[in-house]
Amino acid sequence: MINITVPKPEVTITKQDNPEMSNIYGFTDFHLIPRDKGGIFMFYNKDKELLFVGKARKLRPRIKKHFEDTVSPVKNHRDEITRIEVCVIEDPTHREIYETFIINESKSKYNIDKVFFR
Repeated sequence: MINITVPKPEVTITKQDNPEMSNIYGFTDFHLIPRDKGGIFMFYNKDKELLFVGKARKLRPRIKKHFEDTVSPVKNHRDEITRIEVCVIEDPTHREIYETFIINESKSKYNIDKVFFR
């Protein structure tokens, strides 16, 4: 059996109710997410349920794209997202392994690729 230990999130941002600053869907601390580093990201709802897991070579632009893109798997559920957790993982192979593991172990709600539990 293989033991996989998921790294602790290095950045966690939460949605603000009435943000005064410029924001993306209520997330005012978007600047805390690394721009030029690779890793995995997880979207959660208010009940701490995992909604979506993704990976990226450049985290901030990829996460931002999920809130702007018309083909994102979470496009109809953006208002549900209340917390974003980010783990910086530079190695692309490790990102792939962690993403697939978290999707299946935590049974993320809106991931449709890489799912073995349905």
